[in-house]
Amino acid sequence: MKNYNESQRLKRAHVALMKHQETALYSGIIMMGKSEVKDDIPTAYTDGINKYYGRKFIESLNDSELRALVLHENLHIALNHVDRFKTLFQANPMLMNACADYVVNDVIVHLKDKNLCTLPKGGLYEDKYHNWSVKEVYDDLEQQLSKGVDNSDARSNGNTSTGKGVSSDSLKTLDEHNFADTKKTPKELKEIKQKVENALKEGAIFAGKFGNKIPRAIEELFEPKIDWRDVLRDFIQSAIRGSDEYTWRKFNKRMMANDLYLPSMENETIGELVLAIDTSASIGEKELAEFGSEIVSICDTVTPEKIRVLWWDYEVAKEQVFNKGDYQQIRDLLKPDGGGGTRVSCVSKYLVEHNIKPEAIIVFTDGYVESEDEISWDIPTPTLWVVTQNKERDFTSRPGHAAVSWDNV
Repeated sequence: MKNYNESQRLKRAHVALMKHQETALYSGIIMMGKSEVKDDIPTAYTDGINKYYGRKFIESLNDSELRALVLHENLHIALNHVDRFKTLFQANPMLMNACADYVVNDVIVHLKDKNLCTLPKGGLYEDKYHNWSVKEVYDDLEQQLSKGVDNSDARSNGNTSTGKGVSSDSLKTLDEHNFADTKKTPKELKEIKQKVENALKEGAIFAGKFGNKIPRAIEELFEPKIDWRDVLRDFIQSAIRGSDEYTWRKFNKRMMANDLYLPSMENETIGELVLAIDTSASIGEKELAEFGSEIVSICDTVTPEKIRVLWWDYEVAKEQVFNKGDYQQIRDLLKPDGGGGTRVSCVSKYLVEHNIKPEAIIVFTDGYVESEDEISWDIPTPTLWVVTQNKERDFTSRPGHAAVSWDNV
């Protein structure tokens, strides 16, 4: 058998991943930027577009492990970890590095072809984090760190652990991360993000021809159509219950994840949110699926105590109530109902009749509802209108009401 040097082995790993039907999705990402073998790198790292691999580290890996390492670095780029979570990387690099690795290694471990990639020793992985988002893993690990129970033996070998707690030693990552120190300008980061999105979209078309399921972590990059970082910030703050005091002594952690440095509240709580979803005949399956994606985004962004989903057309056809423990599976639990005429006033009527008093309401609709003077909205609750089609309608005439167009946020 021919002996290949480290650079040749790296190229062979690239070709194998780009040709395989399960990983062809990432072909455009693999070809982005530089992929170099260096002598002064202990393991490997990416700066968000370029990938660098230590020569001696490559020597220590078999071909399957090398392919896993290459996929690992490129998944960091595909998921835009450098830009999306740079504030958390700066605030707690150890914890954030571990979260990013758990998410990308979950994609690798769950490839159907087990011979394609083998997670090298030291790769962080736990079964419990399957299909979890970075923020979900971050919150869980942060809670475990406070307990101080060490599961380093399980975690550092890519095995499952008990999940009872972690220590700093147990969160050592396989590769190096220098995400927080990236010198790229906002303009450069935006250009990289656009290149990544374009590469993934092209790869998704190719992957779809094979009938392959796109991993949840990647799929979610395509699905959310609204940047809730900008829209929900002021809206949710205005709906927070009680007379809690703002304080600059600590920043709002939820907003820090999105590079927004805002004050937190001394007793910050988000109570019940009502999500009123239009299921009238003018709403198609595609829009309902997208509404579901945004519900997942809301759960990740504001983590309310309770979410009440009202499926409505001419009347409220169904009510579903979800608590925090349901949010991880909420996409699968949503069961739309309706399909008749359209009368958004039924939402207000339903809330009054059932004495439901949420902190805020978010209405998803195509905008083709009764005229302004016909809408009966007899509740003072702050309301955000998310409009997909009839964007000329003004839903902001009532105090505490805001509106956002689906494609211009």
